[in-house]
Amino acid sequence: MPHKRQSQARFAAAKPAIRKTTIQGAFGAFALSATLALPALADDHSWHPSKYGPDDELGSLNLLSPDKVKQAARLIKTGKTYSLGVVTGSKSPAYPPRQYSMTILQLDDGMGTPLGTNRATGNDDLMNIWMGIGSQIDGLGHMGIDHVYYNGNKASDFVHPTGLKKMGTHKLPPMVTRGVLLDMTQQFSDLPGVTETGMLPAGTAFNSAEIKAAVKAQGVTIGSGDVVLFHTGWLAKADTAPQDFMAGEPGLGIDGAKYLASLDVMAVGADSWAVEVLPGEIEGELFPVHPELLAKNGIYILENMNTHELQADAAWEFMFVLGQPKFEGAVQAVINPVAIR
Repeated sequence: MPHKRQSQARFAAAKPAIRKTTIQGAFGAFALSATLALPALADDHSWHPSKYGPDDELGSLNLLSPDKVKQAARLIKTGKTYSLGVVTGSKSPAYPPRQYSMTILQLDDGMGTPLGTNRATGNDDLMNIWMGIGSQIDGLGHMGIDHVYYNGNKASDFVHPTGLKKMGTHKLPPMVTRGVLLDMTQQFSDLPGVTETGMLPAGTAFNSAEIKAAVKAQGVTIGSGDVVLFHTGWLAKADTAPQDFMAGEPGLGIDGAKYLASLDVMAVGADSWAVEVLPGEIEGELFPVHPELLAKNGIYILENMNTHELQADAAWEFMFVLGQPKFEGAVQAVINPVAIR
């Protein structure tokens, strides 16, 4: 197919960059930008205020409705449930310097002394964790353009060390809607090694042509308010080769992000840690898909989604359910969405 030949050419061109990519090298530009004077970007205001109103903080979640819930519920035929979250722990690969640690404490005097005449005992847990680790949702305050975020909010007006004053993930209502899974390993099955490994190579971008082809091949549609997930097979590296997992990834390109935004989707996710293609399509750009979805369009990003079971069952449509934790002022949240079919 033509789009496959194009993707092969892009992958071949990306090979040198992929070989050179490391956590320290490819993404060290973030640290470098703190010391170098970068040219200012002119904000043409074309992407704000939001179509949902100048005071809106929810973005695409305005598309939630009882009718959308009922539409999603009609997709339930077997009652089978799928956990889309991964187990998060101290060895979970994460974007540096994000870390996870847990301490188990015994109650009362710390020595486990039984309580009362009934000698009750128990344990508690103390967590020290970055919210952006494991399976996560990126809120609209996560990434912007030159310190301007969704709906034209400037960082100086809403970002505070103790929590966001706007767009905190604690404000998000439950996400109950129709979910769609697109299997990109089938769209790129002619790339070297994909059939054998069930995994796209790092640096493989999928855009509107590949998304349309996957939709057609799987006999599904993408509608307003849907959650769209991509299966790339990349998550398998998280356990077997965590350094390679973080060194790059296949993912969504900027044209694909704009196309999904034009369909008014609610959220975009994948079985990878950034959802977007890394190394990126344009040299010098870092994570361009994030601000395209979050800042410009108010569309949420779901990272490290466990799509393997859905893909194995060819479960292309399902009811998507997420009740995120309500940590006040949080930028992101560790999550475990559920798919039901």
